[in-house]
Amino acid sequence: MANPAFNEKSFSGLKNDGESMTISGSINKSIILVSLTVLSAVLAWGYVDIFLPFLIPLVIGAFVFSLVIIFKKETAPYLAPVYALLEGVVIATFSAFFETQYPGIVIQAVTATFAVFLTMLLLYKYRVIQVTQKFRSGVIAATGAIAVLYIISILGSLTGWFEVPFLHSNGPLGIGISIFIVGIAAFNLLLDFDMIEQGSKAHAPKYMEWFAGFGLLITLVWLYLEVLRLLSKIRSK
Repeated sequence: MANPAFNEKSFSGLKNDGESMTISGSINKSIILVSLTVLSAVLAWGYVDIFLPFLIPLVIGAFVFSLVIIFKKETAPYLAPVYALLEGVVIATFSAFFETQYPGIVIQAVTATFAVFLTMLLLYKYRVIQVTQKFRSGVIAATGAIAVLYIISILGSLTGWFEVPFLHSNGPLGIGISIFIVGIAAFNLLLDFDMIEQGSKAHAPKYMEWFAGFGLLITLVWLYLEVLRLLSKIRSK
């Protein structure tokens, strides 16, 4: 959910002995990674029953790859595409579950996700929303709170001891919570765009373009899954 790939120190202390990161290069790498994720999801769609028993290992595998990329950024050109392919299979499995309950919900979620992405990109490009330090701190704090809330919810579900009120309900408050989370995920896109721009200005190493694409992919996947959950709540009423 929260994007751990990007923070204020993402581009600090990096040695650049060759070509530098550019915004256009980061865009190209982002397109490649998103395309790989979509392609993987489409190919896995017809074999969800086969992948379902391996869902947890796939999630763990994607998580391990993401940790390696985050802490060893120079591996991003090699591991980010692998991560994208794994994410595609995971997304297809989750999406198929919702699609069986609410036919047509996946295409709605995909359309809404890219609509939000384009909207936030325009808002950032024309500086309608300024990514100030205060804004960044607020989004990071809200994202961290959401992460803690989800961790508590998962622990409650695994132990069976408790359930976080309204988080998964389809009532007005539950839908309101999902709208808020979708909004925070969207604001994280602005932080991603800003960090890519800052990396370009700092002349970060060329491999950071892949790292930037990887970070943006994390936010897009989170946004898509939250939109999927929001739509499922609305359609279940």
